Amino acid sequence: MNDLATHLSGFLREHLPAERNASQHTCEAYAYSFQLLVEFAAGRLKCKPSQLTLDQIDASMIMTFLEHIEAKRGNCARTRNARLAAIKSFFRYLEYRLPAYLDQSRQIHAIPMKKTDQTLIDYLTREELKALLDSPDPHSQSGIRDRAMLHLAYACGLRVAELVSLRLDQFDPRTPATIHIVGKGRRERVLPLWKETVTVLKDWLNVRCQTGDSELFLNANGRAMTRSGFEYILAKHVSHAAKQQPLLAEKRVSPHVLRHTCAMHTLQATGDVRKVSLWLGHASMQSTEMYLRADPTEKLEALASRAPPGLQRGRFRAPDKLMAMLQAVSR
Repeated sequence: MNDLATHLSGFLREHLPAERNASQHTCEAYAYSFQLLVEFAAGRLKCKPSQLTLDQIDASMIMTFLEHIEAKRGNCARTRNARLAAIKSFFRYLEYRLPAYLDQSRQIHAIPMKKTDQTLIDYLTREELKALLDSPDPHSQSGIRDRAMLHLAYACGLRVAELVSLRLDQFDPRTPATIHIVGKGRRERVLPLWKETVTVLKDWLNVRCQTGDSELFLNANGRAMTRSGFEYILAKHVSHAAKQQPLLAEKRVSPHVLRHTCAMHTLQATGDVRKVSLWLGHASMQSTEMYLRADPTEKLEALASRAPPGLQRGRFRAPDKLMAMLQAVSR
């Protein structure tokens, strides 16, 4: 049998969750990639998605699909590479089950990933962050919830998937209060909470609906907060906070920007990138180095260590000494 539906169903329903033990988030991301591919291929071939065959999903079709999601859907190179990775994983799965498609699989694996720009990360200043955290109305139930979500997302540097999947039993209110987080790649970590974060969390638990889902944060219907739900909440409060901090209106503040903000503030406070890596739950130090590239104080300290003693003034040096430091180093 060479129908696409049978093998794609086995890949998504059995191979990913059972054999590869992939997380629910990974399974959903892969499923969405194939939803886009199947819709595109069916539209191009003028047939129903259930009538597609493996022969029709060849390297040429996939290349056309990748061009489509970049040109028509506006996907960036990173998203394009993620879709291609899912497709390659599926054909790697087929290699051991349908040897007749080895050559087709080889051609698909030869499709190169696109190089991506390593841009500097976006993060909020302390004044912008304070305006954002103070934006929710502390006298309404939704405002109390939003305030708790924003505080927790920043204080723990949570990914949005980590935030919306938190359950009630993962919050330990005893002193010191902690939160148990299951992160990317099923890496677990336990983080202590600041007093202010504990306060806003307890405020939310006091008004939280007791008959809804078991997740910590619920929407107005008593169901678990979704990723898109939090993105909507964040955008609303960013717009409100921009009235006090106009520069916020020029920034694209996504949920991940709160994670970057936590990392940058931790780095600036401790000067230790290893602590940032532990706090965020990174798998390796390499993924944490991007914060060093965005922190100018790290470069100033490196220059100051080679400058004459009279120009070394501790961690934060006066900007008007920078040219003198550069001249001293160049001699």
